[in-house]
Amino acid sequence: MRLSEIAKIVDGKLSGEDVEILHVAKIEEAGVGDITFVANLKYKTYLKTTTASAVLVSNETEFDELSDRTTPISVLKVPDPYRSFLQLVNTFHPPVKPLPQGIHPTAIIASSAMIGDNTSIGVYVVIGERCKVGARTTIYHGCILSDDVEIGEESLLYANVSVREQCRIGSRVIIHSGSVIGSDGFGFAPKPDGSYEKIHQCGIVVVEDDVEIGANCTIDRAILGETIIKKGVKLDNLIHIAHNVVIGEHTVIAAQTGISGSSKIGKYCALGGQVGLTGHITIADRTKIGAQSGVPKSIKESGKTYFGYPAREIQETLRIEGALRQLPELLYEVRKLQKKIEEIERLINQQKI
Repeated sequence: MRLSEIAKIVDGKLSGEDVEILHVAKIEEAGVGDITFVANLKYKTYLKTTTASAVLVSNETEFDELSDRTTPISVLKVPDPYRSFLQLVNTFHPPVKPLPQGIHPTAIIASSAMIGDNTSIGVYVVIGERCKVGARTTIYHGCILSDDVEIGEESLLYANVSVREQCRIGSRVIIHSGSVIGSDGFGFAPKPDGSYEKIHQCGIVVVEDDVEIGANCTIDRAILGETIIKKGVKLDNLIHIAHNVVIGEHTVIAAQTGISGSSKIGKYCALGGQVGLTGHITIADRTKIGAQSGVPKSIKESGKTYFGYPAREIQETLRIEGALRQLPELLYEVRKLQKKIEEIERLINQQKI
């Protein structure tokens, strides 16, 4: 594809030769025939050395590195290089052919289930009694929908997803392979003899529209009521969400995060990888929590960033970390002072004698 054609796709302004582009690539790996991009300024040094044939840069940024090059490179200026690059990724690597419409003959579908028009249902899918599957929804091989499950229109369940009884999935939801929606919450009551009695989990999980759930996530059903994943939430792989949790609209959560029971996370929040939240707390809207942080109590003010274990506002955590790095030197100074004090006390005691 010629660079001039690409410029039309991304609404870009071309500077340089109208070269032929064969692939898209990251700037540190790009070569001849590739188009790449710079959105994060920490990668701008690669502009001096990359052998890519073209690069996407922002309309608003000038790079001295481009003028320092010994070989020419074509430049496309665009409003947002990252989004433009994603457009080109989809252009050069279109999605794989989807599951064909229709119901595979090996699928087992209860007679009371209602299946919408133009759905695609794969090999060995099981759909239980009174389930409702919306139009144009795709359910890949090996998925299991227990009784009374509802799935909206244009949703996509990849292979081996399990949705337990009575749970509700919205429209345009994507659930990746191996995830379990509606598993039992972790509820056990101690008995006098020290053993535990299982508490019956009577609630459900509700996943609202436009949610994406990564691979091998588990979202527990409520003890009573609903565990709710609200509209537009994006979950990475390997996330555990416990019973009665509520995740607010358009919140994003990275891999290996665990959220304990009955906690409520606000709208437009961002949680890094391996974050842990204790139970029965509330996180304010637009909160950011850094990777591997442990959150032991509610965060009530919106728009702040927290980090550390236990999580504190990031500036406080950075000050504490800075102080900790100085501890070895401080300890050395304290020991020196201690020796001086001991020497002074020895001299005073000698004078008294």
